[in-house]
Amino acid sequence: MVDWSLARQIARFAAGNAEAPAFDLNLSTRVREAQAHVMGYTGIEPAEPLPEPEAVDRPEWVDVNLTGLSSLLAPVTERLESRLASAGPLAGPLRMAAGATLAAEAGLVVGYMSQRVLGQYELSLLQPEVKPRLLFVAPNLGQAVRELGVDRDSFLDWIVYHELTHALQFVGAPWLREHLGGLLSEYLATVDVRFERGAAGGLPSLPNIQRLVELFREGGLAALVQTREQRSIMDRVQATMAVIEGHAEHVMDAVGEQALPHYAGLREAMQRRRRSRSAPERLLQKLLGMDMKIRQYEEGKAFCDAVVADRDIGALNRVWEGPRSLPTLSELRDHRAWLSRTDSPAAAA
Repeated sequence: MVDWSLARQIARFAAGNAEAPAFDLNLSTRVREAQAHVMGYTGIEPAEPLPEPEAVDRPEWVDVNLTGLSSLLAPVTERLESRLASAGPLAGPLRMAAGATLAAEAGLVVGYMSQRVLGQYELSLLQPEVKPRLLFVAPNLGQAVRELGVDRDSFLDWIVYHELTHALQFVGAPWLREHLGGLLSEYLATVDVRFERGAAGGLPSLPNIQRLVELFREGGLAALVQTREQRSIMDRVQATMAVIEGHAEHVMDAVGEQALPHYAGLREAMQRRRRSRSAPERLLQKLLGMDMKIRQYEEGKAFCDAVVADRDIGALNRVWEGPRSLPTLSELRDHRAWLSRTDSPAAAA
């Protein structure tokens, strides 16, 4: 029903024109060297080879993510189409209008986000047969190096540490993909498609696609919460995403401090990049759930930093033992409660 070709056109337009950096990213060498550093620190052993790194531009990143988004939203759009089928003579026009509206909103959101992302471990949670990809958006990396005024090689290696950590998380803990995919499927099954007539009794309003995009890209589910069941699922997803992002943030700093010749100042520069947006951009980021993404980085990193400071990286690695070892939202803010629970023999079992 959704016109994904239209979504791609809009997303590519919203992404803007950005040239790839003149320097060679040399990704294969960077990832190979980074893997030794990250595995050496974390102790995570991949159960299978990691995907080869790929340098992409914004349009390529848009295509990859819209493909994933189309499979993610399929259950919701199917229910929407079923509702539209009962509209009688208006079914056809409504279907076209709904498809175009959803395509436009999805395209605008993904296009905007393509301007900001530096790297991505692309993983399809609902289609396990789709192989993961390790992507780096070359124009955005070049732009970030110029704007932040940081050492090019140290910054690129630092970003590689982050995305490579995500790859090791999912390859080293195969249950994690199934766990998140299950939560996502469970959540999407609760998303009901409703129509509300406008004040003038005109065409029905459509579901807010931006909220579903938040779920897909950012884990930003708060705006969708309506029932106790949804709140329960949302809490579990938020806690898991915070650990995944916070662990990568912790590792990139711990490894970067040891391995990068020009590490000093990188964290401060990244914080400035994440926070230094104009007022309209900050509003847009809030609407897209990107402020929630930043909170995931911060809360998750604070939890991981605290566990390692109190114990060591081995204690933190308990989070990858299984779903029951993941912290709850309350434990993210009280790492000692999580340590106490996972110290017990029952938790280990």
